[in-house]
Amino acid sequence: MTTATLSPSRVPLSPATPPSPVIRAGAGPAPTLNGLLTPGPTRIMGIVNVTSDSFSDGGRWLDPDQAIAHGIDLMSEGADLIDIGAESTRPGAARVPADEELARLLPVVAGLSAAGVPVSVDTTRSTVAAAAIQAGALIVNDVSGGLADPRMLATVASSPAGYVVMHWREFMSDGAPRTSPYSAVVSEVITEVSRRAEAALRAGIEPERLILDPGIGFSKTTEDNWALLRAADRFQRIGLPVLWGVSRKGFLAEAYPRATEPSDRDAATVAVTTLLAALGVWGVRTHEVASQRAAVVVAGRMRRP
Repeated sequence: MTTATLSPSRVPLSPATPPSPVIRAGAGPAPTLNGLLTPGPTRIMGIVNVTSDSFSDGGRWLDPDQAIAHGIDLMSEGADLIDIGAESTRPGAARVPADEELARLLPVVAGLSAAGVPVSVDTTRSTVAAAAIQAGALIVNDVSGGLADPRMLATVASSPAGYVVMHWREFMSDGAPRTSPYSAVVSEVITEVSRRAEAALRAGIEPERLILDPGIGFSKTTEDNWALLRAADRFQRIGLPVLWGVSRKGFLAEAYPRATEPSDRDAATVAVTTLLAALGVWGVRTHEVASQRAAVVVAGRMRRP
């Protein structure tokens, strides 16, 4: 698929449309997908992992009440939406049965949605996505780009939800990724993630519901990750909103080699967020919110004429 296929003219997001105000928990009308995808400052997607084995905070938010409270706290710190995941995608993580993923996920999705929090759900399963949308999720964040479950694209297409198409090369039908070397990582990732976006379009997901994610850290080397970030402007030119998931990932450790915990990489995450927000990317996915909000505000001031 060529860049022109998904040019800005295909994506009905007029720059003249004023951005919707950030919706805080309990602050008014229910959030909408359109409110999240209209042009505006870089969105901050706060992470709530209801998992036992996520690399940064596994086990910390397994209790639904604590997970809901944490999501509301992240919103009060400046998040625009909350991404809830019930299955870790860290390297080597074992798959969680679908019924367990649902049991972990749905109470948190329903609780946050009822509190007026915009929610996305991090899953590769169509059955989980459908149930989460029914419970109030506005976006499905699929790290496999629709490759893990052949029913995912049709499921999202039949709903009003947005869809994050992430790049994870050679995702197998059994959910096990394979790492393949790149000869030209930027052009290859752009081509491959664009093909997945085209597949979503063919399945009936309108372009105004699509978001791209280059898949930082997913079967990519440290240098691959930096090369993709250096080419962030090229992803912008595809013509769809772009989400970057950089928060606390291992490749950032070289910025602070003495880091012993994932949270020690927050300062490096802020630096990357500032640069991405200065380019006008749609969103960043992050564990920590307050300093990310400051980064977005600073980048916005720098961009003003």
